[in-house]
Amino acid sequence: MQWQVLTFNELDTLTLYSLLQLRVDVFVVEQNCPYPELDDKDLHPQTRHIILKKGDKVIAYSRVLAPDVSFAGFPGIGRICISQTARRLGLGKILVEKTLAETTSLWPNTDIHISAQCYLQRFYQDLGFKAASEPYLEDDIPHLKMIKAAS
Repeated sequence: MQWQVLTFNELDTLTLYSLLQLRVDVFVVEQNCPYPELDDKDLHPQTRHIILKKGDKVIAYSRVLAPDVSFAGFPGIGRICISQTARRLGLGKILVEKTLAETTSLWPNTDIHISAQCYLQRFYQDLGFKAASEPYLEDDIPHLKMIKAAS
């Protein structure tokens, strides 16, 4: 298995297909949530795609977004997902840690924002995030704005 950090232009077509397939499998199919998966944020020149592949398949994925792409004045992370076959291996924590490290290397000394599904609040708290809003619905799923303060 190999971790990669890539811009959109660095993605080969097979990796792009596999990461989009994983995101649709998790967020649209598993969560039964039709929403606009292709939101143009992937194309932003400062977006970074954090990818773990096993063979040709993406089994873990997240993306790093530049300040102002999703959160006014702050970088954000999102689309954090693990394939069903790779869950319960501790990859979620490793993925988020790698994603946070990449975000901090690009925008040091800056808070990192996330729109987290409410059921994952404790997971993100254990990684240093703090709730910064009341729960709200995003695509009919309860979410919570969370912030990891710059260290």
